[in-house]
Amino acid sequence: MSTQGSPYTPGPPPRRGGQSAKGGNSLRRASDTLECWVRRVLMAVLVLGLPAAAVSAGLTAYEASMRAVRTHAAERHQVTARLTSTAEGGDWAKRPAPVRWTDLNGVVRTGAALVEPGTPKGSTVRVWVTRDGTVTGPPTTKLNATSSGWLVGGMAAFGVVAGSYAAWVGMRLLLNRRRYAQWDAEWGLVEPRWSARFRP
Repeated sequence: MSTQGSPYTPGPPPRRGGQSAKGGNSLRRASDTLECWVRRVLMAVLVLGLPAAAVSAGLTAYEASMRAVRTHAAERHQVTARLTSTAEGGDWAKRPAPVRWTDLNGVVRTGAALVEPGTPKGSTVRVWVTRDGTVTGPPTTKLNATSSGWLVGGMAAFGVVAGSYAAWVGMRLLLNRRRYAQWDAEWGLVEPRWSARFRP
């Protein structure tokens, strides 16, 4: 059957004057475009920024802790001291008790060390001391430095996630508030004409 004289012509239908460009959406608002781009930026921040921030913060904390490890190792050493009196107390918590020891130069030094309650006088304990003979805590270890690096790196990663989520929620709230205001304004213009058609 010939198409001549037919009201339908072959080929694609003609483009309407009000139709948007290819790939476009006439119902898409400027706020929708902004929301789409912000979402892409935040996804890029999560994909690229999260590991970068976590690794950078973790390595920085690890290196700082390792400097403390090297400093403590150079400044502190252990000595064997003796209690000069019985440690008092009846609970399980360690309590400070007076101790005495002789340093490498033969000088007798005294200080206080944490010992189990009830430890008798004359018992030996191992204490950490500085170069000047001051009783101090144990030095920082490499395990402490590693743990500090992982902890800080994890906190940095959590901060990036929380910040991105907060930015996304805040942007959605602002855009939705603007959209609702626009809808109210447009409805205020359309509603009188629309409802007039149903009035007797």
